[in-house]
Amino acid sequence: MTPEDTATLAAAKLASLTILGGRDKGGALETLDLTLRPGDVVCVVGPTGSGKSRLLADIECLAQADTPSGRRILVDGAPPDARRRWATVGKLVAQLSQNMNFVVDLPVAEFVAMHADCRMVADGDRVVADVIACANALAGERFHADVSLTQLSGGQTRALMIADTALLSASPVVLIDEIENAGIDRKRALDLLVSQDKITLVSTHDPILALLGHRRIVVANGSVADVIETSAEETESRAHLERIDAVLMALRQHVRGGGRIEALPAAFSTFASAMATDEPFPWTR
Repeated sequence: MTPEDTATLAAAKLASLTILGGRDKGGALETLDLTLRPGDVVCVVGPTGSGKSRLLADIECLAQADTPSGRRILVDGAPPDARRRWATVGKLVAQLSQNMNFVVDLPVAEFVAMHADCRMVADGDRVVADVIACANALAGERFHADVSLTQLSGGQTRALMIADTALLSASPVVLIDEIENAGIDRKRALDLLVSQDKITLVSTHDPILALLGHRRIVVANGSVADVIETSAEETESRAHLERIDAVLMALRQHVRGGGRIEALPAAFSTFASAMATDEPFPWTR
């Protein structure tokens, strides 16, 4: 690929990404025609082994009925040309997996600066500082610009790569696998990606994160079983769940600091007592 081709791919804007159904694990047809646009946040939910990762992989490779699911991915309403599908630079899709390992042992600032140089940004020093500051805002534990990449924790690594993807990557589509396991600020991470007009898909088991998306894709038996729009009532429920989660986070920090938990906060204790019943949960339908 010529430098001109690379520049063209990197500069190309994405108007829409469409996922067309294939078949489930038993060969039954999957009824799916879902179009996503810049700024969309879609969460992918389903039991372990249901096919969430397969769906993300189909999007990552811009599948054309040539993967086990038989799905097709359209770019701006049409199949992607070979140049775009197999590009090694200026890729349409960036994927952040659960397990990330660096193949170089560089200070964080030097690593981000290399990416900034590759992107030919105008103010490299400022962008490097912004990426590291953003990563520290997302991470549960701050790190310095001169720390080695290999010394970062899993959460710090994921925070750095989300900040780098949002602020430096040209990829308009971002796939994230189970962000809740990274120990980072989930809402702030998604808000950051939305602010950069990325199409973001997140595979998750976390109810709060699932309700942060505009929609959620429900996967079962290797097929998309439903696409659910997040309702106003669910958004209100999420606000309550976030308050409960904030209490749990404070308790985690307390334990990490060597503290004891010999009594629960009053509000949390009241909630726990209210939930101590054999009655079905009220949201079960």
